[in-house]
Amino acid sequence: MPLIDPHGRLIRKLRVQLTDACNFRCFYCMPAGTRFHPSHLLLSPEEIGDIASALAALGVDEIRVTGGEPTVRPEFDAIMERLARTSWRKFGLTTNGFLLAGKLPLLSDLGCRHVNVSLDSLEEPKFRSITGSPHFRKVVASILKAKAMGFEVKVNTIVFRGINDHELPAFLDFSSEHGVEVRFLELMKVGPSIGVHEERFVPAAEMIDRLRAREDLLPVPSSVDSTSFGFRTPRGGRVGFIASESQPFCGACSRLRLTATGKLRSCLFSDTGSDLRGRDPLDYPEILREVMALKPTGRLPRIPQPMNQIGG
Repeated sequence: MPLIDPHGRLIRKLRVQLTDACNFRCFYCMPAGTRFHPSHLLLSPEEIGDIASALAALGVDEIRVTGGEPTVRPEFDAIMERLARTSWRKFGLTTNGFLLAGKLPLLSDLGCRHVNVSLDSLEEPKFRSITGSPHFRKVVASILKAKAMGFEVKVNTIVFRGINDHELPAFLDFSSEHGVEVRFLELMKVGPSIGVHEERFVPAAEMIDRLRAREDLLPVPSSVDSTSFGFRTPRGGRVGFIASESQPFCGACSRLRLTATGKLRSCLFSDTGSDLRGRDPLDYPEILREVMALKPTGRLPRIPQPMNQIGG
């Protein structure tokens, strides 16, 4: 039977955080000096696989692996292999792209064909200042390699006023040239971003107006529970917008989140939920009812917990 929450929303998507650790230091994601969970607190590959399989049996049909940066987890390959034993309607990965190229053959073999790569600038110095990483070219090469291998690739770009908002046209050109969808994300009030939000926030409507002044944006349909809405261009570009601040999509949200330590959360902006580690799968229906009842119907204003601890 489908999973329906008390407000009639179909719950079918699961975000699985493998780790809170990351090899980048994006200023908006985690505070300086962050300490990550020790390995013994993380769910094992077997636990992750068993929990995901049990949730799939109850109605979850899409899964996306996140972090921190999921590929830095030493057991990444084993976890992905365990998750691939379950048949998913959609199996995806969100990554910063640094280690992606070496993982693509495995992901292809396992049927993980949907890859989202974070890329907040097409200018190498700007990329370094945002991420704290010098590996801009490696990330771009990974994106293009994934596209060449037939993956469904999306580039996720958080837009910051006065930092990278001038690059909107360049990203549109990148999409047109390489056939990769670029999704522009509004800066959310999460963790370190709260302190810079007023200064750096750019609403999606403004981004769209800027791009429309350059070329036509033709709407494309999306599913009712999609977090993004998109457009195509006459040149073959594809852009999407995740307007979680100015145009919240809570009313149709279909997601649950499993943290790296085993907590099933109802919402990115709420730390309420239930621990699944060590629980009998026979208890899952009741746990799911409890967690789904916690899902807010409207946008919560902020969450001080850093994004790397929540799962992207």
